[in-house]
This record gives sequence, C-alpha cells and structure tokens, in this order.
Amino acid sequence: MRTIDLRGRQLTAAELLAAVPRAEAARGLALATAAEIVHDVASRGESSLREQAARFDGVEGHAVRVPIEHLDEALDGLDPIVRAAIEESIRRVRLASAAQVPPDRVTELGPGARVEQRWRPVRRVGVYVPGGKAVYPSSVVMNVVPAQIAGVTTVALASPPQRDHDGRVHPVILAAARLLGVSEVYAMGGAGAIGAFAYGVPAIGLDPVDVISGPGNNFVALAKRVVAGVVGTDSEAGATEILIVADETADPELVAADLVSQAEHDEQAAAVLVTASPELAASVAERAAERASRTRHAERVAVALAGPQSAIVLVDDLAAATAFSNAYAPEHLELHLADPRPDEFVNAGAVFVGAHTPVSLGDYLAGSNHVLPTGGQARYAAGLGAATFLRSQQVVSYDREALREVHDGIVALSASEQLPAHGEAVSARFDA
Repeated sequence: MRTIDLRGRQLTAAELLAAVPRAEAARGLALATAAEIVHDVASRGESSLREQAARFDGVEGHAVRVPIEHLDEALDGLDPIVRAAIEESIRRVRLASAAQVPPDRVTELGPGARVEQRWRPVRRVGVYVPGGKAVYPSSVVMNVVPAQIAGVTTVALASPPQRDHDGRVHPVILAAARLLGVSEVYAMGGAGAIGAFAYGVPAIGLDPVDVISGPGNNFVALAKRVVAGVVGTDSEAGATEILIVADETADPELVAADLVSQAEHDEQAAAVLVTASPELAASVAERAAERASRTRHAERVAVALAGPQSAIVLVDDLAAATAFSNAYAPEHLELHLADPRPDEFVNAGAVFVGAHTPVSLGDYLAGSNHVLPTGGQARYAAGLGAATFLRSQQVVSYDREALREVHDGIVALSASEQLPAHGEAVSARFDA
C-alpha cells in the first residue's frame, strides 16, 4: 500500500477532496462502456443480453428468465447452516428496516385546512445481485427485505448466469430469493441487467421497473447513472470501500484484517487507513502484506491494495483524520479510536464503532443494510433502506372558509409573479 503524508499541511476543503485516493480513470472508462451497453439492451433486448452473457460470463443458450423449478431445486439443496444464517439475516434486517418507515402525519393549519404527509411505495422494483468474483445471498436479503417492508408489490431480481452452473444463477442466490418469496428472477448481469430493468425486455416477459437497487462493480454503478431519469435508482453502490480511522491504541492485526477483508471483493476495491501514528501505519502495512499473501484471493487482494484507490494516510492529529474522512465520505467507516466520537464523522454510508464492530458484521448479520453509496456519494446520498422504495405524498384538503382565509394572499402572490389566472381560479369560488 502506498503512503500519503499530509502531516504539516493545512488543507482547504477543495485540497482535501483532491487528496483522497480514487481510481477516477477506471470510473471514467466504465461510464462510457456502461452507456453503450445500456443503450444496446434498450434497442435490441434479449439478443443484446445473450451476447453480453457470452462475452462477459462465458455462457450461451441459457434460460434468461429463470424457471421456478430452478428456485425450488436451489432451496431444496441449500446447506441447512447457510439457510439458518440467511433466515437470521432476514429477521434482523426486517426489524431494522421497519424503523425506517415514517408514519403518516396530518398537520392542521387552521379550521378546515389540513395537509397530510403520507408515504407510498413504488409499484415495481428491480434488484441487482452481483455474481462475478463472489456469491452474494446477503445482497438478496439487503435489497428485497427493505422493499417488502416498504410495501412494494412486485420485486424482480437479476444476477449473472454462472458458467460453472450450466448458465443458471448461482443456487445460493436462487435459494435466498425463494426464501423471500421472489419468483421473478433473470440470469443477466452487469450494466446490461440495469438497462433491461429500466427499459424492459418483452421477449422474456420483463416489464420495466420503477426503481433499481443493488450493488455491483463500477459498470453496474455507472449504468444506474445512465438510466437515472428513466427510473429511480438507489445510490451508486460501486466497487467497495473501507476507510479506517485509527490511533495508537488500535490493534494493527485487526486493522490489517479489515483492510484485507474488503480488498478481497474486487481488484477495484479501496482500502484506506488514516492515522496520526506512524508506528501503527508501519505495523498495519506489514501485517496487511502478510495477510494478503496467504489469503485465498491473494492475487486479487494484492491488486486492490496496490491500486491508486488504496493508501495509508498520515495526518497530524484526530481532527485532521476526521476532516479527511469527511472529505473522502467512505462507504464503510471503521473507528478504531480510544475516543471514537462517531457524531463527528458526518459523511459515511455506515459507521462501525470499536474493535468488535467490523464491516463484515454489517455485511451479514448486524441488521444494518450493506448497500451503501461509494465514490464519495455519502456526502449527499444515503444507503439503501425502506425509504429507497417510498415516495412522500402530500394530500391537501381545504374547505370553503379555510380557502377564503388565504384568498387575498394567493391573489397578491399570483399578481406579483405575473400569473393572475392563479388568483382568479381562487376568486372564482367566491364570485357567486
């Protein structure tokens, strides 16, 4: 891992943003490629999806729309221990997601004047579940459960066809979908799946959705940007990120373990340590290298840790570390600090406090959601939750006397905006 030394420098907000490690070139290339793929699916439908499956997944002749018997077979063959873990994850995420649904509220502005704030779910959601370098039944749970809690009527799911499974979606993903009652599943991956959800593919019975959610690589994340405005999307949950803020009290072995755990996702994964302790930095660098060399996905981890998106950042003190973290706005933020003060770390998809709250906990069984904004979007975007699938709707109800009370104000304001017919529409109700 490279070292970025910011000690002795007073950086402006703009300079901090420029200093954070990002793989911007990769995202720029991914955006152009994603746009091309999405537009091809929009115009050529199933043929485009099949060509992409052959090119990217090495699969041909597969059933793009998954037969229901494939889901049943997958559930029947699911390891009981894995099934129990998935069911416990479902239980915990349901509990946490239910707390995200706001209650309807009525505001009485005066006699006969009321505005109701209510939340209504979208009708149809498309969930994307990655399936390239790893298998993510946890992402099935993290996407489907909040949609169901929000009251979404129909959930469709897409995941890449697997060459090792005769072109089927990975059976553990199918089993998780079946446990959640999802029966509309498609074997399609990457940016093409995002395009298919947005525009529909009549030949395989896929209707367009209203909202697309789910994590993926940079191509998936940026495909969502391409279809924004056609459909709603969650945050651009692209290649994963972990930023760890640690002081001299941190255990370097645990810090190294957590950096490596995120680096194993993908070569584009970002692993960043920010600390004011040169001794901790040196120890973590050494231990991360050791762990990376002996982990199962050693080659992938080595590429991620050596990439421009990963670094050890040296700062003067905790205040500087906090400022750097807020500029970076990580997907996952771990605080390994004697005095963590999580309220000061305002920009993060999710914050994990203390040595016994690793990101891996949030990936599976914390009850929190692991679909989170990446690429700095946590500065302005939230992670996935029930609210992703809800729309705020205002229901306005005034009687005649309540309208009369505000009549003169409406007429005055409409005249000031040179829209007199607005005021006249109100006056017409009192002309008789």
